[in-house]
Amino acid sequence: MSLASPALAESVCRGTIYLTFDTGSQSQAELVEQTLRRHHAHATFFLANEKTVKGDYTLDPSWAPFWKALRADGNAFGSHTFDHVYALRDLPDGRIEVRPQFGPEAGRKQAWTPQQYCEELRRVDARFQELTGAPLDPLWRAPGGKLTPGVQAAAKACGYAHVAWAPAGFSGDELPSEKVSNAALLKRALNGLKDGDIFMAHLGIWSRKDPWAPAVLDPLLTGLEQKGFCFATLREHPAYREQFMRHAPSPERGKS
Repeated sequence: MSLASPALAESVCRGTIYLTFDTGSQSQAELVEQTLRRHHAHATFFLANEKTVKGDYTLDPSWAPFWKALRADGNAFGSHTFDHVYALRDLPDGRIEVRPQFGPEAGRKQAWTPQQYCEELRRVDARFQELTGAPLDPLWRAPGGKLTPGVQAAAKACGYAHVAWAPAGFSGDELPSEKVSNAALLKRALNGLKDGDIFMAHLGIWSRKDPWAPAVLDPLLTGLEQKGFCFATLREHPAYREQFMRHAPSPERGKS
């Protein structure tokens, strides 16, 4: 929750906002971490192995301390597909046409079986366990939010629930800053977010010239707190509680 005392939070919280962040260029990663910690706010992070402004990739060993620190703070983590794979369409033979953004097949259309898509989601889980000693939560988010019935069925079959975002929860950090200012994005979020909404932003966007997080994140959390909102991970979201009960990791799987 966003307030340090659970008893106090219960008495003053008028609603809950579920903050989520997808990997990206990572240009704002440390700032996001610091801002969340300052507000005692928890969030859910969706991880793909994306190229960063440091010249490495988000799931390289160099990022292990960052993910470990976020985990220690009580945040949740889901899969965003390892190579940030866009789903394009379902094929007549039961396979799925996809296009990875990173990895050896970057930019090339592929025809995957449902099992191959499942394995792509699980690659993130395996790497996260290597880096942190803990498994992912049973959640995923499709790159670009692009879904097909085949992709949804494949992910569900291997134990992942998809997480989208509320209309008011679109941060707009992917929009061109010369057309949509940070001030406008902040105002829209503060005016539009309501109890139970899932909010989505990134840990850095390559194309936005005026970065979103430095100008928006801290005043957004402050403004939401002033309205009586608290923050929680998707582990506490009513729509995903049953998912966590069904797919709770064994004690052995989560050992560090």
